[in-house]
This record gives sequence, structure tokens and C-alpha cells, in this order.
Amino acid sequence: MQSIETKRGTEWLAGAGLRPTRQRVALAELLVGDGQNRHITAESLHAAATDHTEGVSLATVYNTLKAFSEAGLIREVMVDGTKSYFDTRVDDHPHFFWEDEGHLTDAPKEQLEIAALPDAPEGTEIAKVDVVIRLRRT
Repeated sequence: MQSIETKRGTEWLAGAGLRPTRQRVALAELLVGDGQNRHITAESLHAAATDHTEGVSLATVYNTLKAFSEAGLIREVMVDGTKSYFDTRVDDHPHFFWEDEGHLTDAPKEQLEIAALPDAPEGTEIAKVDVVIRLRRT
């Protein structure tokens, strides 16, 4: 019998039309198996996978996160141009980046107001707007 985590992960993949390979299911279980949204890095997911599964290489984690992102299952959030976080909550919402701890959390969407955006250059359109609010403890 399948665990609830495996069932959630498999259904999550199926909803996006992704083939449920062993590695994808294992990573999907870690990402959505408990029904909670999370923000992870490839490295943190790799560490969790190493602790809970028979082993998945870091390259496989990166490739799988890319496939999940392209399928619309997760959202990539760039923090400083070199560090990517992946969010299982895919609706438009802002983030807090906690500089001291180096982690990302959701910020209250209802408190954000963007009055206007600049016009996109001719021949382009705005695809999305990422709002990352950097925090530092005082």
C-alpha cells in the first residue's frame, strides 16, 4: 500500500503530466508529501533526499527541480543572482529573504501594493514580477 506522501507526490506529478520516475517521486514526496508549502534550495533538497531515500545525486536534484519548474509545479525565486530557491506555492506572492539566516519565507500578499510598473520595451511584455524583501535582524 502506498503511503500518503507517495500518493500526494505521484498525484502532483500526474497533474502536470510528468512521468513518475523513482527519483521524481522521491523528491515530490519531500516537497509536497506532507501537504505543506516550502521554500528549498537544490542543496537542501539533496540533503533531505540523502537522509530519506536511497540516494539521489545533486545533478539529478537540479535537473528534477528544473523539470518541476518548467511544468509549473514549483516556482524558482532568484535572491541575489547566484542563489535560487524553489517554492511549492506557485501563485503570485511576495517573499521575505532573511539575510542573517539565508532562508526565504512568504510575505503577506494582501499587504503588498504595486501602483505601477514601467512600460515594457517595444516588442516585449512583462512575464512576471518577483518581489523579494530582504530582512536583517536589528
